[in-house]
Amino acid sequence: MRDLLPEETLREVVDLFVRLVEAAGAVVIFVGAVVAFARFLVVAVRERDANGFVVVRLFLGRFLALGLEFQLAGDILRTAITPSFTQIGQLAAIAAIRTALNFFLNREIEREGRSVGEVATRPAAGAGNG
Repeated sequence: MRDLLPEETLREVVDLFVRLVEAAGAVVIFVGAVVAFARFLVVAVRERDANGFVVVRLFLGRFLALGLEFQLAGDILRTAITPSFTQIGQLAAIAAIRTALNFFLNREIEREGRSVGEVATRPAAGAGNG
């Protein structure tokens, strides 16, 4: 029985998919960084509030986490075609690093999000002391 798709063609198609997914991750990170920088400038010039900077960090962190997920998806796609043991080891190391970065980034986002939420729900100084 003939192969439905020659191995070389399959490799080229998967390589294209990997590049598209990794490019999507790079675009997500870039867009997040640009928008976060604009928000940073607004907070720095208008508000000058420390909590405003935390909100900007959380915003950027969410884009970084999503971008890392795309990058990890690209790594997983790369393993779809039988790579060598060396390539598997390199991809495993990269995937482990990206997964760890994403884990700690998400933990930081959650912690900062709770802290911002607490500040937002805290009554203003002197409020209700009438």
